[in-house]
Amino acid sequence: MWTTTTISLGAGVTIALYILAFYALVLAITRGHGVEGTLAWIFAILAFPGVGAVAYLLLASPSIKRTTKRKKKTIAALRKAMPQGISDEKLREMPAASIMRMAYQLTYLTPKTGNQIEILSGSVSAFEHIEGALKSAKKSIWAEYYIIQHDETGKRFMDILAAKAKEGIEVKLLYDALGSLSIDTGALKQIQAAGGKVEAFLPLNPFRRRWSMHLRNHRKIIVVDCETGFMGGMNVGDEYSGSGRKKSSQRFRDTHMSIRGPAVFDLALIFAEDWTFATGSPLDPPPAPAEIPGAKSIVSIIPSGPDQEFNANAFIYFSGIATAREKVCLTSPYFIPTDAIIRALISAAMRGVEVRLLVPRKNDIRVVSSAGRAFYPELIRGGVKIFEYLPTMLHGKTMVVDGKWGIVGSANVDIRSFRLNFEIGAIIADPDIAKILEDKFNADIANSEEITKSHISRRRFLQKLRYGTARLLSPLL
Repeated sequence: MWTTTTISLGAGVTIALYILAFYALVLAITRGHGVEGTLAWIFAILAFPGVGAVAYLLLASPSIKRTTKRKKKTIAALRKAMPQGISDEKLREMPAASIMRMAYQLTYLTPKTGNQIEILSGSVSAFEHIEGALKSAKKSIWAEYYIIQHDETGKRFMDILAAKAKEGIEVKLLYDALGSLSIDTGALKQIQAAGGKVEAFLPLNPFRRRWSMHLRNHRKIIVVDCETGFMGGMNVGDEYSGSGRKKSSQRFRDTHMSIRGPAVFDLALIFAEDWTFATGSPLDPPPAPAEIPGAKSIVSIIPSGPDQEFNANAFIYFSGIATAREKVCLTSPYFIPTDAIIRALISAAMRGVEVRLLVPRKNDIRVVSSAGRAFYPELIRGGVKIFEYLPTMLHGKTMVVDGKWGIVGSANVDIRSFRLNFEIGAIIADPDIAKILEDKFNADIANSEEITKSHISRRRFLQKLRYGTARLLSPLL
């Protein structure tokens, strides 16, 4: 039997939920998440009373302005010491000159000549290469990762860092607090006990002035002795290293790269900026390495994040597609395109450019896969060729344009990477490297199925409903 107290309590909870929902709606409308993001949050708040409002307050970056303002100050202070890059005259003569010029305008990092690039796409060989470089470090190891798993590969990685710190090598490890939520804290203490330093990027603590569920450091960077750098899509875990294959567990097909030459300085600079931001202690990058004799790769390092007025990776991907003349080979594991990217892909295809998009059939985040498939019909009608990779989870993030230049990095072609995450990419203006990337793309296409109009026409009602619903949520993913 209901009592007056019970009814009053229930009414009080209901009123509190309405007030919370109204407060969340006001914030969603006034904070400027973009039309799509705002509508998606309004939908979530109204459709899921109480839960939607709480989700918004936790996930919608309440401290984004404070965080990005501080990040901008950190970057401005450190980039004063940047070495000069190539002249504007030489810039006009190089491959992908307009893209390189725009990259400089967006990041103030000049393209660097004389770099030696190696594309690392085999997971086992990639980690052997990385671990070999770590073990041979003579002065310093700076490492920055979104995910460091608590597994065999993560343990091996952390053990190497602890061993090098014990040798007296300067070891600094920066990991994302959310992505590496399950990181081995015991291993972190071992690195610290050996003399190394570790730091979490934006710890998940609502009582701190700077924290956010949304703003994550999705970068993957290693700099060894400021002579060798690694970056790309691979995190630290069994699914990336090939150990997952031995255990018959999930494994990823990914793309990473190693760099030797002047561009390593820019990777070190980005790490120094992130370390200074996370710790509050200034870290100056070491001197830039000299050009590698005979090396011809021109590299422009592309950091991006919510601290930029114009997201560098978003603009580079858009412009690369929009200015292509012959072909675009685009790989993205989490494909939730913005309107601008959709228009760029379709308009390129209509201009006669061969536009091929490669995504995984087996995605580790099913809702993201569903959201991405909702965009297939209009892209296919516009002439874009879409392929789903069959063997395993495809995790590489690359693009090759006209066989002349390419991108390898951490950014997905999705709203999160282009608006919220801190990402890192590299433009490589070198036809030889572009050919390697394109050959690997074609090899993956050979193990993929093309999605055609007939596939779209066979979609069942429940599939359409699932994909359409996921698309509505895409600004939140």
